[in-house]
Order: sequence, then C-alpha cells, then structure tokens
Amino acid sequence: MKGNRKLRTDTQAINAGALTRFLVVLFVKARNQKYIRRVWKPSLGLTSAWNVCIKVKPFDDHLAEAHAMQLVGPQTSIPVPKVYCAFGYKGTSYIVMSRVQGKTAWLGWLQRTPRSKARVLEQLRRMLAELRSIPPPEGVKVGNVDGVPFYDCRLPSKLFWGPYETDLAKLIEFYRRAPNELVLTHGDLSSLNVLVRDDEVVGIVDWEIAGCFPPYWERKYFGAF
Repeated sequence: MKGNRKLRTDTQAINAGALTRFLVVLFVKARNQKYIRRVWKPSLGLTSAWNVCIKVKPFDDHLAEAHAMQLVGPQTSIPVPKVYCAFGYKGTSYIVMSRVQGKTAWLGWLQRTPRSKARVLEQLRRMLAELRSIPPPEGVKVGNVDGVPFYDCRLPSKLFWGPYETDLAKLIEFYRRAPNELVLTHGDLSSLNVLVRDDEVVGIVDWEIAGCFPPYWERKYFGAF
C-alpha cells in the first residue's frame, strides 16, 4: 500500500478542458475514417497511437474505469495504465491512457511450464491482496468506485446494475449468497486482461467492471487461468 486514501465517489471528468476534449474527439473521428482504417486497423473500442490508448465506450457517464485506475495506481504496486484524461461527450465516454507493452497471459498459457505459471499466479495473488487492502468508504454499496450503477455486460437482461445497499436485492438471484464483507475488486481478472512479458506481469487492464463486491466475485473470473 502506498497510501490510505479511500474510494472516490464522483463521476467527474479528469483533466478534460475544452481544447483537450476537442482534440481527442477529433483524433478518434479521424482515426476511424475508412481510408485510414485500411492501413491502420484499430482494435474494437480502442484507438492507439505511439504509447497512448484512447478507450471509447457508448455511454457518456461511464468514467468509473478511469477513476478505478486513478485509485489503484498511486496506492499499490499493481501495474495499471496511467490515465491522462477522461470525459463524456454526446453519449460517448473517452479515456486517454498510457499503452502497456505486453501480451495477454492467455497467449501461450497452456505451453508454459508449471514453474512459469506459478510465477505469474504468485504475482497476481500479491496484487489481488493489495487491491483488497484499499478500504471501502463507510456505508459503501455494492457497485463501482463512483457509487453509481455498475456496468457488466455478462449479467443477464441489462448492462447497468445497482448500486445496492447489500447484494440481497438483486445479486442473490445470481450467486445465491450475500456476505456482509465488501472488497475492492477488478471484476474481470481473466487471462485476457493480464499483460505479461516472459514471466513478469506488466499490466492489469480493463477496469470498467471494478468496484466493491463480495469476496467471491473475483473468483468467478479468476478461474479463467
């Protein structure tokens, strides 16, 4: 732990003056022009150039991912992308962040030796312990770090849920249990969201589902390793 700051509960833009917003939106629009896409193919929902990535989502108030990375980065040794700015504009959210150089742990995982796998998993174990050591605020609800409805495309019937005073109201329908303890959780810690170089974990990405959830929540997706 590098500090003892508690979770933030706002949904404010980050370092997003009028000129910055204009330039980011202009770059994304230019980057997605057909003639540019033919020679410079972007990833789905992610525009990158040099050492910078711009994540674009179709919800103008979906900035919880940026706030989660800002929360975790300074307080832990977990390698998260650095957020340069984040804002919503005309029904779309934009997060400008550093690009992590590495490949997903999923690639070649089955070909790794038991010793190599153990090294990666031990690093993730320590990082998960650090993440859970960040204290939730008093009266925290089940939900994301902004205290607003959390996004999870894997849950049935809708994309946004909560926040809930406890998980009894809705989440018990999904997992059939509701412990009182809540911990800070990545929410999608699969091998696709862990970046590695050799046996070193160099990045944890995709924090859009991060929030305060029951301890078992992470385990549902950690099993992807």
